[in-house]
Amino acid sequence: MPRLPELIGRAMIDPDFLAELAKSPDEILAQYELDETERRTVLGALARLGQTSATERAQAFHSALIRRVAT
Repeated sequence: MPRLPELIGRAMIDPDFLAELAKSPDEILAQYELDETERRTVLGALARLGQTSATERAQAFHSALIRRVAT
């Protein structure tokens, strides 16, 4: 089962996947082996996307996750 790095990588290169992740996070996250902290981190990053344009969404998602994972 894929883990967090695979999820981040896919979200960075596949805008359709990122849009689906934002739309149905529980369904998508069930396909990944994430612990509770990683899951909360992903959901927090998705919440930060808000009004971000489609072209900026992947970078904003990545930036939000990197800040949380790196600390």
